[in-house]
Amino acid sequence: MPEPAVDPVELVRQLALEARQAARVLARLSAASRDQALLAMAAALRAHGPRILQANAQDVARARATGLSKALLDRLYLDEARLERMARGLEQVASLADPLGEVVRAWRRPNGLEIAQVRVPLGVVGVIYEARPDVTADAAGLCIKSGNAVVLRGGSEALATNLAIADALRQAATSAGVPAGAIAAVPTADRAAAVAMMQARGLLDLLIPRGGAELIRTVVEQARVPVIETGVGNCHIYLDASAPYEMAEAIVLNAKVQRPSVCNAVETLLVHQAWAERHLPRLADRLVEHGVEIRGCPRTRRYVPQARPATEADWETEYLDLILAVRVVDDLEAAIDHIARYGTGHSEAIVTSDLASARRFTREVDAAAVYVNASTRFTDGGQFGFGAEIGISTQKLHARGPMGLEALTTTRYVVVGDGQVRT
Repeated sequence: MPEPAVDPVELVRQLALEARQAARVLARLSAASRDQALLAMAAALRAHGPRILQANAQDVARARATGLSKALLDRLYLDEARLERMARGLEQVASLADPLGEVVRAWRRPNGLEIAQVRVPLGVVGVIYEARPDVTADAAGLCIKSGNAVVLRGGSEALATNLAIADALRQAATSAGVPAGAIAAVPTADRAAAVAMMQARGLLDLLIPRGGAELIRTVVEQARVPVIETGVGNCHIYLDASAPYEMAEAIVLNAKVQRPSVCNAVETLLVHQAWAERHLPRLADRLVEHGVEIRGCPRTRRYVPQARPATEADWETEYLDLILAVRVVDDLEAAIDHIARYGTGHSEAIVTSDLASARRFTREVDAAAVYVNASTRFTDGGQFGFGAEIGISTQKLHARGPMGLEALTTTRYVVVGDGQVRT
C-alpha cells in the first residue's frame, strides 16, 4: 500500500486537531445517539466483512513472508468468526449503561454549596498498537460510547486490515450522527507518526500502547502525553498443597493451551512440593499431550525427567507460546515471593481448597487481577462484562486491569450555590 505523501508528523497533528473538535461535539451527544452509532458500526463490520477479510489475508501473507512470530500471526489473523465477535462486542458495549453524567458522589456543605462529582469524557484518546485488528473496533467502540474521540495508529503488519476496519466504522458512525474526525486511523506505519503521537501534548489527552514489551517501554519512556501502561503478562498459577487434581488440571490446561499467544495465558506454574510428589508427573504428561514444552527447576525435573532445565531467563519470560516454566516450591510463602520477584502485575492465580491460603494469596499478591480457583484467561474486558477493552492496565494510577468505559472517563466537580462568597 503506498504511503501518503504528507509529512507523518503534520498528518498526526491534523488528525488530532480534527479529533479535538469532534470530541467537543461528541461529548454533547445523547446516550441514545452514541448507542445508535455503535449499532451502525457493528452492522458495518458485517456488511464490509469480505473487504476486511481480503485486506487481512494480504496482511497475513506479507507478515508470514517476513517471518512474523507465530504468536503475532495468531493475533493478526481474522476470520468470519473473529469478525463477528468484534461486531457483537460493539453491540454489547451499546447495551451497557451510559457512564457519562453519572454522579459518583454528592454532598451539601454547611454554607449551602451543593457539590457533585460527575463522570465526564477524557477528550481525545490515542492508541498505538501491534498486530491486533480487533483493537481497532474495540477502541473505537469504547471511545464513542464514553464520549471520546480516538486516534488509532496500528502496526505495519496490520495496516491494510486496520484501515479497512476503521473506514467501515467511521462511515457508519458519521452516518449515525457522530462528528467527522471522532474516529481517526493514521494511514501510515511510519515510526515518525507514532513518535508524533507520543509528543502530541495538548492534542491527545491520553495515550495507550498495546503490544510487546519493547513498544510499551518506548511509549512510556518517550511520551510527553499521559500514558496508561498496558504491561506484558508474565502470569503465574500456584498449585497449593490442597489443590484438587481435576480442577488444577483443567485450569492449567486452559490457561496455557487454549490460546497461548495472549497476555493472560499462564507462563509459569508454581507447585507446592507435596502436590508435586502426588500429581506433577500426571499433569506434565497431560501438558505434553497438548504440545507444551516444559522447562523445569531441578526439583521439577526429578518428577518430570523430560523437562528441559529452566534458566533464570525462563522465570522472566512471557513466551506467548506452548512453553511453560515449572518450579516446585516449599510453600505458599515461597510462591508469593517468586511472583513478587518475577511477576509483571497482570494476572496471578492460586488453586486451593484451603480458605486461609486463598485469603493470604489475594491479600499479598500484587497484580491487576488475582484469581482463586479460576483460569487467568478471564482477564479480559469482555469476560468481565465490559463489552470490550481498550487495554489491560498493569499500572496503579487512574486505571488497573481490563479497561472498559469507566476507565475512559474522568470526573469534574459541579458546584451549585445561591450567591455564596468565600470570606
